[in-house]
Amino acid sequence: MAIKDVLPSLRRERGLTQEELARRLYITRQAVSRWERGETSPGIDMTKLIARELDVPVTELLEMPEHYCQSCGMMFTGPDQLGHDADGTENPDFCRWCYDGGSYTYETTMDEMIEDCAPRMAEAMGWTVDESASLLGAVLPTLERWRDA
Repeated sequence: MAIKDVLPSLRRERGLTQEELARRLYITRQAVSRWERGETSPGIDMTKLIARELDVPVTELLEMPEHYCQSCGMMFTGPDQLGHDADGTENPDFCRWCYDGGSYTYETTMDEMIEDCAPRMAEAMGWTVDESASLLGAVLPTLERWRDA
């Protein structure tokens, strides 16, 4: 879902007006209004601030597909991208680059994962590496592999 589709309801559920949310974010009410009408979208860092103010995971505000790797955050876009369990069946939660044969394909830290994935995400999305790293820094801690790490 686009931010314009979720922001108004999340804001209202918390009893906030556009003006109150804008004040908390140090921006104008008009900026919030433009996001809610879909005229503009907040950048990655502002989206993270909105998520913090509304107390929701940043993924709730992003147009992320329903299924993505629970290790690296890669969106599944085609066939043959799923990892496999020990018995050879596809595992819908992980990509084949992160998970195969029922275990992770390599040991890494979350910071190393971000450094590895950010340049590819930046190229694919047309963002800067810093923007991609910032987003991954917010998303990865919510994923299964990193939740209790």
